[in-house]
Amino acid sequence: MARVSGEILIERPVEGVFDFVADQRNEPIYNPRMLQSEKITDGPIAVGTRFRATARSGRRTVEMLIEVTQFQRPRRFGSRTTMPSVDVDGGLTFEPAAGATRMIWSWEVRPSGRLRLLGPVVALSGATRSRQSGPGSRPISRSLAQLLQQRCSEHSPSPKRPRMVLGHYGPSHS
Repeated sequence: MARVSGEILIERPVEGVFDFVADQRNEPIYNPRMLQSEKITDGPIAVGTRFRATARSGRRTVEMLIEVTQFQRPRRFGSRTTMPSVDVDGGLTFEPAAGATRMIWSWEVRPSGRLRLLGPVVALSGATRSRQSGPGSRPISRSLAQLLQQRCSEHSPSPKRPRMVLGHYGPSHS
């Protein structure tokens, strides 16, 4: 199992950031690997809400099911993502920080099926990628922060550059 964690400061109020991120239909807007995401359950987003999504993984597409496992607006959002070869559990914490939002993520990535035996390789691959370019979700988080800073506020038409804190991507120590 590998753990991916990190944080970013987004210069927007916590409620707007939470609402935008919790709606998984928004992810294709800021994540270039996410091709589409649709809500497949009725009602408002809450624990148990499910989304069907398609993402690009290398040269192929991967279907995934995302289920909301924790929904405590505007502080905590958790989910479980199931794919044919990997399961991802974890969540996001949203903290107010002087008029901004500190978004903290922590995900456990577990290979499943035939890839289960490659768990140590996944952890090493993630650690190598982290040393080369920061945590796996760093470019996506920066894109999300910039988008939210442009969309989630009635004021401040020129968004500030988001501040990143280098995260961790490697073997879990739990």
